[in-house]
Amino acid sequence: MKKPVVFDKYHACIEAELRASLDASSLPLYDMLRYHLGWLDVHGRPETRHRGKLLRSTLCLSANKACGGDPGDAVPAAAAVELVHNFSLIHDDVQDGSEYRRHQPAVWKVWGVAQAITAGDTMYALAHLEIPRLSCRGVAGSRVLASAEALGQACRSLCEGQYLDVLYERRSRVTMAEYMRMVSGKTGALMGAAARIGALVATEDQTLVECLASFGEHLGIAYQVLDDMIGIWEEVGRTGKSRYEDILKRKKTLPVIYGLTQAAAPASTELAAVYSKDEMSLEDAERVAELLERAGARDHASRVVEQHRKLAVQELAAAPGPAGVDELLEIVDFVLDSNLAAGSRQ
Repeated sequence: MKKPVVFDKYHACIEAELRASLDASSLPLYDMLRYHLGWLDVHGRPETRHRGKLLRSTLCLSANKACGGDPGDAVPAAAAVELVHNFSLIHDDVQDGSEYRRHQPAVWKVWGVAQAITAGDTMYALAHLEIPRLSCRGVAGSRVLASAEALGQACRSLCEGQYLDVLYERRSRVTMAEYMRMVSGKTGALMGAAARIGALVATEDQTLVECLASFGEHLGIAYQVLDDMIGIWEEVGRTGKSRYEDILKRKKTLPVIYGLTQAAAPASTELAAVYSKDEMSLEDAERVAELLERAGARDHASRVVEQHRKLAVQELAAAPGPAGVDELLEIVDFVLDSNLAAGSRQ
């Protein structure tokens, strides 16, 4: 599926704000951030091949427009959301030991764990410096404060979700309810915050704000489940990460939880035996993927994606917004229809 025009529409203003944020200092630290964002290669030369989609920041501006706002007013908020997302990716790669991100070595593989942690922390700090800049765009102080609180709450939920993600690696059994709590924090919270903050900048209608926030949360959950599927069944060349990485790290993704809790014997028994091994080989991971496929885990995950897509769209239908939601619907279709085919992770 071709990338919707909405991504190109907002790309320039989002990137300009991000660049201005990083240009505040000449320390080489900021080149690490530019590298992660895909602006520079490892040697500091300009680069364009390994950039992210700017999904969350685009979502923020589209939500603002849907609420009758001027997206230009919300650009600092969009940049803040994007910086938080990238802070989480840098730290996530350190925690998981993931060597690649967006088809290039992760920050920690180039500069080491200690400096990668600092790079992530810097992204986090820059994000929170962006929100006050909303006042320079004429946004009322009460809305700036509400946006800052929404971003802070999302960061807390994101950290809680990441904590559970790592915790569950060591647990032999995780329920679907526990999984949903984890992904609601890890992915749903920031997507929800992106839409919420975009709406907050545009309107004081709390019903509309809550509809947009719930829309983003459901989209985030669907996106994470789809990412779980990609991590198991997509080719390494498409994802930019090592194949079966999630399985080898014993990540309790939705397909894995389904297989461990719903698959019939002897498949469930074999899955449990593999996951209890001290060391899991690539052959073990391949066998896990095969067993999950046979158990119907991929089909179940697809149904969950569709369930949360429908819930997201229902929230838009219920939103009493003054403007149309066409851009948001285009984002939903692009993210959920093309992401698996493209194999683009996060």
